[in-house]
Amino acid sequence: MNVSAISGIGAYTESQDKDRKLYKKNDRVFLVEHKNTIELRTDQELKNLLTEKYESVMESRYFGRGGIEIVLAGYQLSDDELADLVRLSYNLS
Repeated sequence: MNVSAISGIGAYTESQDKDRKLYKKNDRVFLVEHKNTIELRTDQELKNLLTEKYESVMESRYFGRGGIEIVLAGYQLSDDELADLVRLSYNLS
């Protein structure tokens, strides 16, 4: 995923942690990138809606109930929807 190509994202830092890349705004993680999945912050209502609607979306291992994890191989969201979720996660951080 190319976070720098998403409009509406301000300053952030990247760091490598074991087998994942962490994207942080003010030292607070808003995106976790694994080899085959990404994890984002979201609110409970949106998490419930997305996990019910898409098989490729599940509760986040990193954020727990405060986020979602999306399987990148064959994900069912559009690129615009994915960019919106990254912006939301950034703004929640």
